[in-house]
Amino acid sequence: MKILVAGYQHETNTFAPTKADWAAFNRGDSFPAFIHGQAMLDKLSGINIPIGGFIDAARTRGWQLVPSSWCGAIPSSYVTEDAFERISASILADVHKGGFDAVYLDLHGAAVAEHVDDTEGELLARIRRVVGAAIPIVASLDLHANVTHRMLQEADALVAYRSYPHVDMAATGELAAQLLARRFQLGRREPLHFQRLPFLIPLNAQSTWMEPAKGVYEELLELDRDFDSVLSFCMAFPAADFAECAPMVWGHGAQAEAAVRRLAERVTEPTQWRLTTLDAADAVVHALALATNRSQPVVLADTQDNPGAGGDSNTTGMLHALLQQGAGRRFPGQVALGLLFDSEAAAMAAAAGVGATISTTLGKAVPTFTGNLSDPPVRGEFKVRAVHDGKVTLKGPMMTGLTVHLGPCACLEIDGVLVAVASGKKQMLDRELFRMVGITPEAMKLIVVKSSNHFRADFTPLVADAATDILVAKAAGPMAADPADLPWKHLPASTRRRP
Repeated sequence: MKILVAGYQHETNTFAPTKADWAAFNRGDSFPAFIHGQAMLDKLSGINIPIGGFIDAARTRGWQLVPSSWCGAIPSSYVTEDAFERISASILADVHKGGFDAVYLDLHGAAVAEHVDDTEGELLARIRRVVGAAIPIVASLDLHANVTHRMLQEADALVAYRSYPHVDMAATGELAAQLLARRFQLGRREPLHFQRLPFLIPLNAQSTWMEPAKGVYEELLELDRDFDSVLSFCMAFPAADFAECAPMVWGHGAQAEAAVRRLAERVTEPTQWRLTTLDAADAVVHALALATNRSQPVVLADTQDNPGAGGDSNTTGMLHALLQQGAGRRFPGQVALGLLFDSEAAAMAAAAGVGATISTTLGKAVPTFTGNLSDPPVRGEFKVRAVHDGKVTLKGPMMTGLTVHLGPCACLEIDGVLVAVASGKKQMLDRELFRMVGITPEAMKLIVVKSSNHFRADFTPLVADAATDILVAKAAGPMAADPADLPWKHLPASTRRRP
C-alpha cells in the first residue's frame, strides 16, 4: 500500500490579537517549520506528534509512504487567506500526482481562516474532489478540534487524542493507521455515529489528569473494548467564533451507535465541567502561604495568556502580582515565571551579557477579550542572569524529542523574581524551557507558567499535592478562562451558556 501523508496544524482563537500568516508556519518555534518531501519523513519520525506515530506505524505494516508537506503554527487568531491557500496548494499539488492508495492527514481540527470557517473540512473536501470516493482519507485530530459535519462527511475516519496534556500524540497517529487498516480490510467505510454537546467546556476543566475528564476517557477505552469501536471525544477549542464550535462525541464501527450513546450520556451532564479560578493577586497570596510549608514548588497557571490558546505570552498581570506581594523578596531567586515573549528585552540582555544590569520594560499591554488592555509593561532594573540562543530539545512527556528555535533568550531577575524571556512564542509545557536559561524548576518555591493544562505533564511531578499545589490564575489576557465571557457573534446562543 502507498499512503500519501501530509499535515496542517493550527488552533484558532478568533478573539486573539495576532493572526497566523505564512511566516508563522515557517518559524519553527512551537512547531517544526514548513517541510516538504522526504525531509518530512526523516525529520518527523520518532517525535511525539501524530504524524511521527503514523510514519512509524505505517513502516511497521510495510506501507510505502508518499510524503507531501507538513506545517504548524502556534495558536493565534485567524490563519490568513494567503497562508491557508499556500498550505492547501502544496498538499493538493501532490494529491494531483496520484500514485497512492490512501491519504493520511495530521490535522488539528480547530483552524479558522480569514475566508473559511472550517479549514480542515475545506481541505478534506478539496482532496476528496481530486481522489474520488474510492480512495480512503483518514485523519488524526487534536482533542481540542471543533469537529464539523463536513469533516465527518469527507473523511473515511477521524480519531482524536485521548489525553490533555497531549502525551498521546504519536499514539493517536498509530490509531489513525489502525483505522486505515480496518478500512482496507472492510473494503468500505465503517458505520459512523456522532453527537454534539450543547455547551462549551472551559480549557482548565478539560485536563485528563483530573476528574471528570480522567474518568470519561477511562470509560471511552472500556467502551471501545466492549463494542469493538474507535471512539473519540473532542472537548473542543472554546474560542472559535463560528457555528460549529462545540464538543463532539463520535465513533467508527459496527456497534458504534451504542458506544457513542453511552459516552454521550456520560459527558453531557453540564455541572461536572464547572471551573474554579483565582484572580492574579489572590492566587499569589495563596501560593505564598502554601510555599511557606512546602519543600516542593507551588505552580500557578497564567491561563488567560496561554500561547497555546491564542495569547502572545507577553502580558504582565502575574509578574505585577508577584512583585506587589514581594514574592521574590520572600523567596529570593526561588520564584520563576516563563516563558515571557519579549524579543527586544531578550536582545538587549544578550547584548549586555551575563552579570549586566539593564534598564528596560518587560512585556506588553495587549487587547483582551473584554475590550480593555491588559496590565502595563513592567519597568525597572533587570539583572541578566543567563543568556541562550533559544535552540532547545524538549525532554518532557509532550512533544518529546522536538527541537524548537526561540531565538535569543535570557533569564532576567527583578526584585528576586526570575523571568525566562524568549524571542519566540512557546507554551511552558517542558522544564527544559526554564533550564535553557539557567532556572532549575526543582529548586523553585513558586513557578508561574504561561499555560492552561499542558504544563501538568512535566510539572505535576514537582509538586507535593496536585490537588492543592497547582493553582489556576486569571490575569488580564486574550483568552477567557470561562468561554461564556467571550463576546460571541456567530456561535448559537444555545451553545454559549455556562455548563
